[in-house]
Formats: sequence, C-alpha cells, structure tokens
Amino acid sequence: MPLPSRLFRLVAAMALAATLALPAAAAVWRVQPGESVQAAIDAAAPGDTVEIARGRYPGHLLVAKPLTLRGIERPTIDGELKENTISVKAEDVTIEGLIVANSGGDTLYQHAGIYIYPGSHRAVVRNCDFSYTLFGLWIEKADDVLIENNLITGKRDFDSPKRGNGIQLYNTQRARIIGNNVSFVRDAIYVDVSHDAIFRGNKLHHSRYGTHYMTSYRNIWEDNETWYNRGGLALMEVRDQIVRNNRAWGNSDHGIMLRTIQDAVIENNVVAGNQRGFFIYDAEYNEIRGNSVIDNVVGIHLWAGSKNNQVEGNDFIANREQIRYVAARDMVWGEKLGNHWSNYLGWDRNGDGIGDVRYEANDMVDRLSWRHPMMKLLLASPAVQTLRLVGQQFPLLRAPSIVDPNPRMTPHNPEWSQWRGRYFPRSD
Repeated sequence: MPLPSRLFRLVAAMALAATLALPAAAAVWRVQPGESVQAAIDAAAPGDTVEIARGRYPGHLLVAKPLTLRGIERPTIDGELKENTISVKAEDVTIEGLIVANSGGDTLYQHAGIYIYPGSHRAVVRNCDFSYTLFGLWIEKADDVLIENNLITGKRDFDSPKRGNGIQLYNTQRARIIGNNVSFVRDAIYVDVSHDAIFRGNKLHHSRYGTHYMTSYRNIWEDNETWYNRGGLALMEVRDQIVRNNRAWGNSDHGIMLRTIQDAVIENNVVAGNQRGFFIYDAEYNEIRGNSVIDNVVGIHLWAGSKNNQVEGNDFIANREQIRYVAARDMVWGEKLGNHWSNYLGWDRNGDGIGDVRYEANDMVDRLSWRHPMMKLLLASPAVQTLRLVGQQFPLLRAPSIVDPNPRMTPHNPEWSQWRGRYFPRSD
C-alpha cells in the first residue's frame, strides 16, 4: 500500500478512536404538567438534565444518579404531606428553581423537603422555595454541598418543639450555606459534627435559634442576620470559629451565645435589642473585638470561668446592665486598645481619647440587685446610692468586676444609634 494511503487510514482510525472516547452529549428531558417527573429521572442517563415546566407535580422523587433537576418558571413538587418530598442518593446532583412543598411531618423519620443521604457528595440546591416542610434540607454525611439562595418556611402551625430545622447538617465537611432565608422552623440552621463550612449572607428569623452549633470546628459564620428568635447564634462545644460582620437583634434571649468555645475570633458583629447581647459560658482563649453591643437588657452575661479571652475595641452602649459578672476576682479587658462604655463617668484631661481612670463594670449594689431583683425598685433611693458610694470607698466591700484600664471616650462604630429600639415584639 502506498505510504500516503497508509497515513490517511491511520489518521482516520485515530480520529474514530478519539470520537468514540468522547462522552456522549448530555441530554435534556422535558416534563410537562400531567407527566411523571420520576419517569424522566429514571430514563435519564448520568449527567443529563431534567427540566420541569411550571405546574404542580404530586408525589415523591428519588434521584439516585448524578443529574440536574431544573424547574422552569418555578414548578411545585408536592410531597402530599408524606415522607420526603425529594430524596437524593447519588453524588453530583443539582436541584434548582423548584417549589418543594408538603413533606411529611414526623420528626421520628426526619421528613424533609430534600433529604440528602450519606455519600451524596457535591450536591447543589439553589434558588428553591421550601413550603410547609418539616425539615427544609437534611444533609447527612455528604461533603462539599452548596445550599444557596433558598427560601425555607417550616410548618408554622406546629408547636415550636415539633417543627424540624430549616437546614440540618450532620457529619459533613466543607459545606457552603449561602444567602438563604429561613423562618418558622425549630432551628433555622443546625450544625452537628460538621467542619470547615462557610455560612454567609443568610437571614434567619422567627425560630428557636437562628443557628445552633454543636461540636463543629473551623467554620466561618459571616454577614448573617438573625432576628426575632429566642436566640440568634448559639455556638456550643466548638473550636476555631470565625464569627464576623453578623447582626443579631431583637432576640428574646441572647444575641450570640459562646458556650464551651476556644480559639475563636468574634469580631465586628452588631448585637442589639436582645435580652442578653452576649451570653459567654466556659469560653477561653478567644478574641472578642470590634463588636457593637447596643441597647440590650444585659450587654454581656459572663459566667463559668470564662477567662483568658482578649476583649478589645468593642462598644458597649445603652445596655441597661453593661456586664453581669459573678466571680471571685477581677477580670481585665481592654489592656491594649480599650473598649467604649457609654456609662463611663471618668474624664480625659490630656485629650488622647482614653479615660484617665479605669472603668469598672459592677459594684456591690449590682451584685445585690442580681440576688434580690426587687431591690431594683430602690436603685434611685438615697440609701442605695450611699451604699454604692461606700462600696467604692472601702475596698473590702468592693465586688469583683470587669475592669478596663483604657476606656475609650468615643464609640468605634459611628453608626451605632440606628440599632437602638430593635426589640423582640411582645403581646403586652
């Protein structure tokens, strides 16, 4: 055979082999009202897309292969109040643009709008509305998930303890929970044994906790807003957290709870109008800096050996009690930069912006009023004022306190006043 002919056949064979090696182009399966979404899922090949036209589709869906489930003009998948509305049991599944409605209501079986089962790594759920679901999303042992821009509303007619959580993470790694709006659930986001996650730009309201962390490490919580919950952000038994630029306001108990937490950075958060701004319990070796603690009943409730924390550059403004602290010895905050205290009565003779005498948060009268709340009726009386003065003059009667040797004369946050008056709504 002449050389050019041989070369031509060799090139043709190589081209055919390369063509056969290419993956087949992903197909798009389209479902119209009255047709079965599950039938299209079953017929699709891995990597295909199932597009669902606007309409209502009753029944439950099982996605057991990697594919994309996409709603066109927001169709409704209706679970008819039974079981999970959608179950995911495969890697690389994307669900977007759907209304996911009416899951079952049994907490024993953890019924969810979308249940992402163990091993379903890299699942993506975005731009979906969850309506009347017990748990919005339950994510279990599935890594690298992305949950983004979803609206989740729970079964609001259920008593709070009988509702599920909006987004539940259990034993996951590297989740990204971004831009979701969650309300009328038990806990808007519940995080258990889940590490290296990012929670950013979520709005969490009208629930028990905005978020509830348990035994989870190296997570980032930033630019989230929690309001009208019992508690805004609860971090419990965790390490290496970054909690920054969040807004926790109008919660009926605490804005941010730090309980049994170490090696965390809590910075530049606004905590306003709560019963307690911060509740800090058994917290050590954390950095608490640049936060605005405004117009809470108690600015910070500090308890149970919470020590060795760096507390610098915070504003404590218009809290009815700046600090509630019960211990056997003073604790020093603000050794480097100092904090601003709106009830500081000292002076600044040299004009350097730092008070000339140290700030002390509590005295003997404060301790007595905590033990005997009815005493608050007499706080303005001459007898109580005399007792406060005597406690200042005689160290033996002085109560241990939070002490700031460098109290700042002006707030770090010039826009603090916009956060006044944002309280939890009460029926009376």
